[in-house]
Amino acid sequence: MKNRTEIRKLIRSKRQSLSALEQTLAAEEVLQQLKSVPEINNAQRVAIYLSADGEIDTHPIIEYFWQQGKEVALPVLHPFSKGHLLFLRYTPDSPMCENKFNIPEPVLNQTEVIPVSQLDIVFTPLVAFDKTGNRMGMGGGYYDRTLEKWFKTGQGPTPMGIAHNCQQIEKVPVEPWDVPLPVIITPDNIWLRETNILG
Repeated sequence: MKNRTEIRKLIRSKRQSLSALEQTLAAEEVLQQLKSVPEINNAQRVAIYLSADGEIDTHPIIEYFWQQGKEVALPVLHPFSKGHLLFLRYTPDSPMCENKFNIPEPVLNQTEVIPVSQLDIVFTPLVAFDKTGNRMGMGGGYYDRTLEKWFKTGQGPTPMGIAHNCQQIEKVPVEPWDVPLPVIITPDNIWLRETNILG
């Protein structure tokens, strides 16, 4: 089995090598899949991220959420608590800046913060996943910390993942702090933890 560093390198390379047409089609297919998930349809406040590094394009999903009247939040690196995230309300007019990873995020404004406990769903970036819902991120642990309460108690927003088909691997090497995802949506499937509801 490859180690986590090797897996990240391999899957990121696969993701980045997808053509513009393949990326566009994948984003459209994921959006169609997403529309059939009841928890998403019923959600009022949804945290998501701006795609980068060959990830499934999240912009069409965000536009769809706005059209549906959902409140959208984006992650912001916590200014005082290292390794943690805040989630800020995101609208077409939100002022943006780049964080230390050169990822766009809303300009920090306390009045726009949405507490994690008030979110219904947190879409969680991932590099690789397996059919049992295990997820491998970039290694910073930001989302594992954010979702720790949900993982231990079942309370808080439901985490979900979206990914290209090529990001699935046989088995993700798991660490004790890794938070699995109950739902992962790909262009071809909606994976529920321990099962696959669409074939």
